[in-house]
Amino acid sequence: MNADKSRWNHSSRWNHSSRWDHPSRWDQEWDLPPERHLHFKDLLMQQIDQDRDRAHDRAPAAEEAPPAPRAPRRRLLRPAVLVPVASMALAGALVVTLSGGGHGSAPATGAGSGGTAGASAPSTTASGASVTLDRIAVAAMASDATPVRDDQFVYVRSLTLANEGAFDGPVRLAKAPHERRIWTPQDPGPLKTVGWILETGEGAVMPGQMIPIEATDAVPAGIFHPTYKWLASLPTDPGALLDLLYDQVKVADGESREQAVFTTIGDLVSETVMPPANAAALYRAAARIPGVTQISDAVDTAGRHGIAITREDARSATRNEWIFDRDTLAFLGSRSYITHDPKKGITSDTLYGSTAIMRRAVVDRRGEEPARAKS
Repeated sequence: MNADKSRWNHSSRWNHSSRWDHPSRWDQEWDLPPERHLHFKDLLMQQIDQDRDRAHDRAPAAEEAPPAPRAPRRRLLRPAVLVPVASMALAGALVVTLSGGGHGSAPATGAGSGGTAGASAPSTTASGASVTLDRIAVAAMASDATPVRDDQFVYVRSLTLANEGAFDGPVRLAKAPHERRIWTPQDPGPLKTVGWILETGEGAVMPGQMIPIEATDAVPAGIFHPTYKWLASLPTDPGALLDLLYDQVKVADGESREQAVFTTIGDLVSETVMPPANAAALYRAAARIPGVTQISDAVDTAGRHGIAITREDARSATRNEWIFDRDTLAFLGSRSYITHDPKKGITSDTLYGSTAIMRRAVVDRRGEEPARAKS
């Protein structure tokens, strides 16, 4: 791959992102949905780095100064879509690489609100986070979760707001969020197609078209293909669960393992269905991660106010937030920030993507819409 590719034009809207998004180095204009752009960009840059590494390994040894260390890359949310440049130009098939994920939140006033670069970081408290996460766990234990069969799909409809800026330019959020639907198969696999996404609205990737999310290699049920049965098999003891996650997460360049685990938990609770005891265990495990704090007021992409659990990672210069309804403690959504980036002139929290979960259900077929909820 050529790292110096010129800007991709609008005809190459060949990308995709989903709840799985995180930032990285942007250097080209994107027509994709905000958060998706970020994921895509980072994956592309990682692929370029890998190609360079392979080329370097094949090259004969030479007497030269060792290369300068690479700038750390910010993590992408779990399944991030990687589309080769050639495939983008030809509108080829999507290829997904799987990693961990989560989002974050900053001051917002409504559905189209995106936060501003240079805004002050909200005040946080560490003491209340463990208490709030325990309350969230208790609420999760009281919720209902019907077991999901292997032949069914978990359906999630969300509102997504993502960055539309250039790779090395300032963050530019979309003017308004767009709607995204995802269907994830519960078949334990291994599967190469790990989901399908349909986006509508301005900024959507291939609006109105069902896009398969395909893994480079077949993925069995597990942390990168979290089926109901796999989630149900996890330890419900928070300590044992945390040990498992620390062992299995994939840590991105320049990211701490603590942040990798935090974002992975955020991803697992955002777009899956699991037994109440397992959801409670995930929240209690999160309370044991160093650096987790609480924000008294946060706003999701749909403009809903709630309380947030957040963690800032100094290594990757990112901060992620999970937002919960203040009364029911139900998960509302997540928001992601870049905390500093001298090359972009970022010196304080800058929102680069957010998601609000609007509906979660179980359906029998991909593409199927769940029955309307009774009021």
